[in-house]
Amino acid sequence: MISNAFEQTLGEIFGRTIQLFLVDGTPTGLRKATIHGWTGLTFVATSTTFAALTARPELDRTGIYILAGPDPEAVGGTRTYIGSANSVRERIKQSAQQREFWETAIAVTTSDDDLSKGHVEYLEARLIELAHAANRVTLDNGTAPGGNRRRLPEADQANMEQFLANLKIILPVVGLDMLKPQPRAVTQTATPVAQRTSGEITFEIRHRSGIQAEAVEEDGEFVVLEGSQALKDTGYVQQSYTTLKENLVKRGVLQASAEGRYIFVKPYSFSSPSAAAAVVLDRSSNGLSEWKVKGEKRTYNDVKQARIAVDEVSV
Repeated sequence: MISNAFEQTLGEIFGRTIQLFLVDGTPTGLRKATIHGWTGLTFVATSTTFAALTARPELDRTGIYILAGPDPEAVGGTRTYIGSANSVRERIKQSAQQREFWETAIAVTTSDDDLSKGHVEYLEARLIELAHAANRVTLDNGTAPGGNRRRLPEADQANMEQFLANLKIILPVVGLDMLKPQPRAVTQTATPVAQRTSGEITFEIRHRSGIQAEAVEEDGEFVVLEGSQALKDTGYVQQSYTTLKENLVKRGVLQASAEGRYIFVKPYSFSSPSAAAAVVLDRSSNGLSEWKVKGEKRTYNDVKQARIAVDEVSV
């Protein structure tokens, strides 16, 4: 299986070829991912194919590994553990035995076994740093690696940063998007909303109950802005996003107000307009029609279809 990713350098966008090899010929089996021109080897396994992963001769090499799965302390969230080792095989086995949350195991080595202990300790420290900054997963690592793990000669650091750049491309392709920075609408909260969302279309929900919510779409993510309101305890028993809403309350994103509603005290990035609308309206909702351009009657779907039409003309 070949897929294409895009990378931007010095203002230029160019394609990258990613080869995804199904080791046993099935989509649920062990997978091996590579990027053309890169010596890195990425193996992806589930708990049922973990034995096949650790049996690979490549895992007796120096490398890094990631264990990922549902976060037992945050419904709807992801927990990950990041490690490195001279022999990935033995260390990933130990880490997997010590943790129950994981459902996916990812091991990264190289085809020419040219990573040193210093290299992988640097990669481990940087991955933890980047994952912490992105704030998309809960890290199961007890403490961040010390600064001494990042002491490499300048040329080696540059090579490892290029290695990381390839990991940033390949990890989302295999299903783990833990390094992607949050949208600026989420991270730049010290900047006024109008300024940090400039250039984006603002969508809104104005419900007959009086609640109002505003959101923007940035880089494929639908961000409900702080100050937005959400209905509370409407009694819809088939609300499919109940667990997500409970998690947002637990994390302090939603706070109960005196009017018997919730308030978004901080912006939050949803996976889709429908997920955002469901949390705001406290019921299963079609976000394509519920969200409308602020001050207009055009729906999110109208904007989406207009974009598709423009793209078709430009091709």
